[in-house]
Amino acid sequence: PILEEHELVGVGPYGRTKIAAEEMAASFRSSFPVTILRPKSFIGPERLGVFALLFDWAASGHHFPIPGSGRNLYQYLDVADLVSAIWLSLTAPVDLANDVYNIGAEEFGTFRDDFQAVLDEAGFGKSVKSLPAMPAIWVLRGLDRLNLSPLYPWVYETAVKDSYVSIEKAKKNLGFAPQFSNREALLRNFHWYLENQASFAGQSGLSHRVPWKQGVLRVAKAFFR
Repeated sequence: PILEEHELVGVGPYGRTKIAAEEMAASFRSSFPVTILRPKSFIGPERLGVFALLFDWAASGHHFPIPGSGRNLYQYLDVADLVSAIWLSLTAPVDLANDVYNIGAEEFGTFRDDFQAVLDEAGFGKSVKSLPAMPAIWVLRGLDRLNLSPLYPWVYETAVKDSYVSIEKAKKNLGFAPQFSNREALLRNFHWYLENQASFAGQSGLSHRVPWKQGVLRVAKAFFR
């Protein structure tokens, strides 16, 4: 797992901006305490974004394609657990709060297995379908440059790699105790999506409050019935 002291590597403008923001925040530590939380991709009620692609395809009875085998370990975080971590850092002693903490689910599985749980829950007998990793990434890079895909580099470049962090420091210093596993968080969010589809029907964009525009992936959907 990635530890807090490991070198930071930003994937694309999004990742590099996060590192720059951390550096800026940390520069104020001589004046007041600064807590830096590094959450894994978090999911939960009212949060859609890229996960809406999975939920939409699952709810409409489609297989779901992923680059690579999907056997890589991938850690997420329920938004309720993120809020808990924020509260714990706000109420911790100053010497403990003035630090950097990884935040993520304690229980998580592979990219394939956790996504498959959503397809199983949908009840259509559909499955995760593997695509050759590098050809799929090359295609996504091209579609991204042409603004025909909702996926940006941080999403598709990391989807084929192990991605998980150690939360031992947050557990020890802050008393962080995640309630939800990857699978529980995804299913909780999927049920919220199903119950609230009517409220965001016809909406799309690039924020996490609405489903992302599927672009050319909407056409590809026809091949995964």
